[in-house]
Amino acid sequence: MLIKHLVIIGVGLIGGSLARRLRQEKVVQRITGVGRGKANLEKAVELGVIDAWTHSVSEAISDADMVVICVPMGAYATVFQGMANTLAEHAVVTDAGSTKQYAIDLAEKHLPKSAQFVAGHPIAGTEHSGVEASFSSLYQDHYCLITPTSSNSDKAVSAVKDMWKHTGAKVICMPPDEHDLLLASVSHLPHLAAYALVNAVRKSALDAKQPFQFAAGGFRDFTRIASSSPQMWCDIAQSNQAALLQKMDALIAEMQAMRQNIADGNVQALYDDFTQAKQARDLWLAEHGEKH
Repeated sequence: MLIKHLVIIGVGLIGGSLARRLRQEKVVQRITGVGRGKANLEKAVELGVIDAWTHSVSEAISDADMVVICVPMGAYATVFQGMANTLAEHAVVTDAGSTKQYAIDLAEKHLPKSAQFVAGHPIAGTEHSGVEASFSSLYQDHYCLITPTSSNSDKAVSAVKDMWKHTGAKVICMPPDEHDLLLASVSHLPHLAAYALVNAVRKSALDAKQPFQFAAGGFRDFTRIASSSPQMWCDIAQSNQAALLQKMDALIAEMQAMRQNIADGNVQALYDDFTQAKQARDLWLAEHGEKH
């Protein structure tokens, strides 16, 4: 494949890493970045991640072949509105957001009926942000989930799949509602749990001692993702509300059952639950060739 003009809306970790890899693979001729932060966009040009930049979505996409949206979910409506009048008929639009049905609904609301928005989600990232945090191997051997709809052409879906395959990602297609439920379990819920744990500890601070000064590796590992962007995760929580509430209820039920077993001194029940959790995690790690 060859993308003559790639437009990346949101040139941070995700968009920047995509641009770096596609340029490295020599499958793109020109890359334009769109964003609000002038300093970040200028840095992206300086680093060779993009060729040019603009603050205007409508200006950037007028002759684009591929447009990739890499902004927080809360900015999607504004981005789609900015694309509505100047999107070329041949252009394919995709994204890297964590909630797919929400993105599809907004695209259908704001883009022309002929527009090809093929929703996607590369499951890769770090807790860092900005173009300087980007790197070309971010997506290597990670899954990228594509959630096409009946309104998508085979050509548009193939273009998006091919693009992500060039990043080294393992591309899988699935329905958007299935994606949203799965990601609520293994991505969205863990982030909320990490934020909740840090706040629980923060609010338990005594006057004389600060609990964090005694935290070690376990606390650091569990709460690493609580350093992620609060705005981004607020947006995700709202955009995937129904699925996330369902998964939060499941976690709360587990914690309540665990609390009851501790209160009752039911050591066997605790042991069984801990053992089953350990076995499930160990199996998952073994299947991915990782050590415990």
